[in-house]
Amino acid sequence: MTTIAVTGHMDLTEHSVPLIRTALSNLLGQYAGNGDLVGVSCIAEGADSLFAEAILAVGGHLTVVVPSQDYRRNVVTPHHAALFDRLVEAAEEVFVLPHETADRQAYEAANTVLIERADRFVAVWNGEPPTGRGGGTADTVLEAREAGIPVDVVWPDGAARKN
Repeated sequence: MTTIAVTGHMDLTEHSVPLIRTALSNLLGQYAGNGDLVGVSCIAEGADSLFAEAILAVGGHLTVVVPSQDYRRNVVTPHHAALFDRLVEAAEEVFVLPHETADRQAYEAANTVLIERADRFVAVWNGEPPTGRGGGTADTVLEAREAGIPVDVVWPDGAARKN
């Protein structure tokens, strides 16, 4: 069994979505052969949800980590709500962390769970350094690498973040 966790940017441009979807499908297809692939995601808008959809599309099993008790109510946008709910339903495991509110501590705790569970990481990441706020994509990549977890960076030509 291979367990792959994801970190990545939420603010992807509309043009980037199909590029990243294709890149994730190609990457995850390498691990999907016998149904023993598990994907771990916080299913946030953008990279996390694209990864979760790709895991399911290649026949993998989805584990969802929800950072806080209020995450669905106060963080998930109306635009993302239907996909979020569909992915929660499709998940074989859903862990809602005990943090009452979605704040930096909740996101850092969720990232810790991802790192603890992962054999590999996928980072949908433009390669920019950490912002210093903690809990972001670059921070998670650094933590995973420090833990000795291999990280596959997915950032196809033409991918971009919203300004």
